[in-house]
Amino acid sequence: QVQLAESGGGWVQPGGSLKLSCAASGRTFEKDVIGWFRQAPGKEREWVAQITETAVTYYTNSVKDRFTISRDNAKNTAYLQMSSLNVEDTATYYCAADTDSWTMRQGSANYWGQGTQVTVSS
Repeated sequence: QVQLAESGGGWVQPGGSLKLSCAASGRTFEKDVIGWFRQAPGKEREWVAQITETAVTYYTNSVKDRFTISRDNAKNTAYLQMSSLNVEDTATYYCAADTDSWTMRQGSANYWGQGTQVTVSS
């Protein structure tokens, strides 16, 4: 059974940083595309970033230059380093895995984690 488990969420003041982790079990994801999504209360789920199996990265415009997605295949873990956080970044963050970049970008990945809450407030 494939499981993705996010961790690292929490409360942070505006301007602060957090690093989210996404650990996979039951599947070796070295050939997968890994994505991060977020969903704020009352809003639709939003694609945030993704990293291909060859470590090419893509970001939504609102997080470019602030967030960094990375992966460690040896640990079967992906990361989302978030800096210069603002209140608009408050959301539940989800990681996802799939073999196809387009599917990931469309938010239709095969595997999803349960999410980790990120709250940015003063």
